[in-house]
Amino acid sequence: MVFFTAVILARIGRRPDVRLARTMDSVEEHRSQATSSLRFAVLTASDSRRQAEDESGGRIGEMATAAGHRVMARQVVADEITAIHAAVHGALSEGAEVVVVTGGSGFARRDVSVEAVQPLLDRVIEGFGELFRMLSYRQVGAAAMLSRAVAGVAGSSVVFVLPGSPKAVELAMRELILPEAAHLLSQIRR
Repeated sequence: MVFFTAVILARIGRRPDVRLARTMDSVEEHRSQATSSLRFAVLTASDSRRQAEDESGGRIGEMATAAGHRVMARQVVADEITAIHAAVHGALSEGAEVVVVTGGSGFARRDVSVEAVQPLLDRVIEGFGELFRMLSYRQVGAAAMLSRAVAGVAGSSVVFVLPGSPKAVELAMRELILPEAAHLLSQIRR
């Protein structure tokens, strides 16, 4: 891999940085050692949707399954702190390794998913929200700052809180969650 990285850098006119190549090798090595199939729980915070109408939750489940993971729970919960908190806590207690909450991450009065989840987190993954907003900016411009998307470690699991938009959940799943969830969990459990 180091040689291959050096060749690519040479082709684009940059001097190979051996430290960067070693870091990339290390990340790839960790990813290759991570569990390939994870247990997901998908929770949609909404007062207006039922599971049959829940496009975002359905898309998260489809993408997780297509990537070889098992969706062990999927439900719609009321936009209330106690309901969301109880649903996330229940999913974690039942063995979910990855919990994805969609909806309730904006600034409307009823957007309380972040507040419901934060007490369950042992550590916040700051980089998730930062990267999500950066990627969102490419799609929606400055409106990306209206997302309070967050992720964190809860015991030996990870919880993600995403906006309710189907495009936003696809972006987060495709670019951030699916590529790194197994790697992240392997690091948490070291």
